[in-house]
Formats: sequence, structure tokens, C-alpha cells
Amino acid sequence: METLLLTVYVLIWPVIVAGTLYVISRGFFKEWAESRREGRSII
Repeated sequence: METLLLTVYVLIWPVIVAGTLYVISRGFFKEWAESRREGRSII
């Protein structure tokens, strides 16, 4: 049982990181597309 819990704990971190990266990337590309439509720089 201890091995199973440790395995789940170790494997959950890539899922958390992937989810965070997805949210950040989605927001960035949304802002980027909006700035391109408006003809302004994203910076």
C-alpha cells in the first residue's frame, strides 16, 4: 500500500505541471491572437 501511494504521489506532479502549463499557454495564445487582430505589439 505504501508503494502505491508513493507511486501516485510521484506520478501526479507531471499532471499538475502539464495542467498549469496548459492554462498559462492558453492565456498567452489568447492574448497574442487578440493583439494581432488589433494590430498592436503584445509587449
